[in-house]
Amino acid sequence: QVQLVESGGGSVQAGGSLRLSCAASGYTASSNCMAWFRQAPGKEREGVASIYRSGGSPYYADSVKGRFTISQDNTKNTVYLHMNSLKPEDTAMYYCAAGSWCTTHPPAFIHWGQGTQVTVSS
Repeated sequence: QVQLVESGGGSVQAGGSLRLSCAASGYTASSNCMAWFRQAPGKEREGVASIYRSGGSPYYADSVKGRFTISQDNTKNTVYLHMNSLKPEDTAMYYCAAGSWCTTHPPAFIHWGQGTQVTVSS
């Protein structure tokens, strides 16, 4: 059973930075891809960034390219989302997810964390 625990959310002003962490346990073949999604009130959940545990080029949504960076520390079984130049439109609940392959389609991810709130004020 894969378990994901997010941390690092909070409230910042526009232009600020946050680092989200996702501590994972119980890796299986169904968790080859680690991803971050976000969901704002009244909006669909969207893929923000993803990376294969084996490495390779990460994926970023156009809305966060150049501002967000996904990274991983396999020795700690932790995935990070470094968020810089935050904008009010980045305000959302951010979720860590694990799945067999990287895609922006939420139903493809079997394992989800509880979410961590990010609020960016103008």
